[in-house]
Amino acid sequence: MSLSVQHAVSAPISTGTEPVPRAPGSRWSRALCWSTVVIFAVLAWLARWMSDDGLIVLRTVRQLLAGNGPVFNIGERVETNTSVLWTALLTLLGGGTGLRLEWLAVGAGLVCSVTGLAFGLHAAWRLHGRAKAVAPAGALVVCVLPPFRDFATSGLETGLMMLWLGASWWLLVRCVLGAPARVWPVALVLGLGPLVRPELALFGIAGLIALLVALRPRPARAIGWLAVAGALPVVYQVFRMGYYGLLIPNTALAKEASMARWGRGWTYLADATGPYLLWIPLLALALAAGLLPRRGERRVLPLVLAPVLAGCALALYVLWVGGDFMHARMVLPPLFCLLLPVFVLPVTRRTLAALLVVPLWAVLAAGWLRVPYGPAIHDSTGISDERAFWSWVTGQPHPILAEDFAQVPMMSNPLHTFAERGEGTVVAADQGAWRAFPVAGDRATILTCCIGTVGMLTPLDVRVHDHIGLSNPLAAHVRPFPHGRPGHDKYLPSEWEVAAAGSPGERYGDARRALACPGIRRLLASVRHPLTFDRFWDNLTGAFDRSALRYSADPAETARACGAAPS
Repeated sequence: MSLSVQHAVSAPISTGTEPVPRAPGSRWSRALCWSTVVIFAVLAWLARWMSDDGLIVLRTVRQLLAGNGPVFNIGERVETNTSVLWTALLTLLGGGTGLRLEWLAVGAGLVCSVTGLAFGLHAAWRLHGRAKAVAPAGALVVCVLPPFRDFATSGLETGLMMLWLGASWWLLVRCVLGAPARVWPVALVLGLGPLVRPELALFGIAGLIALLVALRPRPARAIGWLAVAGALPVVYQVFRMGYYGLLIPNTALAKEASMARWGRGWTYLADATGPYLLWIPLLALALAAGLLPRRGERRVLPLVLAPVLAGCALALYVLWVGGDFMHARMVLPPLFCLLLPVFVLPVTRRTLAALLVVPLWAVLAAGWLRVPYGPAIHDSTGISDERAFWSWVTGQPHPILAEDFAQVPMMSNPLHTFAERGEGTVVAADQGAWRAFPVAGDRATILTCCIGTVGMLTPLDVRVHDHIGLSNPLAAHVRPFPHGRPGHDKYLPSEWEVAAAGSPGERYGDARRALACPGIRRLLASVRHPLTFDRFWDNLTGAFDRSALRYSADPAETARACGAAPS
């Protein structure tokens, strides 16, 4: 979306020393704007659900509430949650309410997403503060698009993302265009971006640049603002490296978030925007913004450019990493950023025709525009409409509790096998059937594809691993195979897990030799050895090399590569 510089200098702005006065005709406009927020809240509630990936977050919350630390499995320090603040928020709520964590996640996501929309809408209103009449054109796009509604209550951090983006931009607009205020709280909030999701640091950086350009502080004060913004992210990064032994969340490692996959990224972007003809409202909004009368104001340009440039940078990031397997989920942050300056636009004779396109498109989108592949996974791209998929396989219009997923074969089979022979075994699929492999010791392990549901329905002292590496440190470091499903293009054979648990037998000789490789031994030590000061320091200083460690999923090939002696 191209927001022209014309729009950036067009909006009538306060002097920077007084709040923006309310426009004479704003009562009806205000009612229309807040009605959009209410409609979004209702639609998001009607689409309420929980994803299996959302249940992954809740397993970590359970561990935190039980006093076992920010881990997915006891005795194994693996960061399975991408959003630090979302995990912290749910832990705080879960420790003080006594409600089911699934409902807490659904409710918190709904409140966060609606509040974020309200913050963004109010900030755009303030940007156009002297307009006699405004329309919530950009906010209507958020309200109508199914992915925004679906992921508001998915148990994932999308709602928190909307809250942080909306609140950050509201603070920026208020700080620059409103009454004089302290700037360091704004800088502090902008610095929280990487703790919401790592890539949201791009918006935080854009916001800080806008703040510096608009206010032009003295160098010492600017350095102070930047120090405040970076304090919490830097502290947590040191903790991450020392505690988990990695530079990035384990989820980013499992999905190879640093690997360029441009072709797959373009496919993902087309899948996210094409079904809804999203180019129609975006062009209309850009045209309406460009038709606003131009009026010079040096403080407005950085405010408008910050979310627009951040949105473009986030979109490029999505293209670079190849998107995701969840339909449109990764496109929501850049799209929300691009829409922020046009959440509200003045209604004038020049903009009326362009603005009318948006509600006409909204009727079309709400009534007819849907993804073409329904509840199934798209055969050629591997992308799925996650809410439709889980509603379909569970037979529940609103699957929320972990028990709602328990009868799906991919969850019920490992759970039933574990219930029958769980103690001292590794439960894993083998040659088309689920088996319990006897191992040394009494710790049980379940190796499954759906660690969210299985993790929520098993005791916390049972280790729950996956083949693709979200909770499995061994699988996270294997090399991805070509043309895999987005986010699922790693696969560690079960023999690694069985051998690591100490199962006897010649069948696992190659895996035992691979596990003896120095790099893999150091990797396992970093997450499983007791966390002493020396271990923390070793993890911290070795995080760079450890994050770069990759090996073949074939244990024989890995063993040969490191020169491990035959057993």
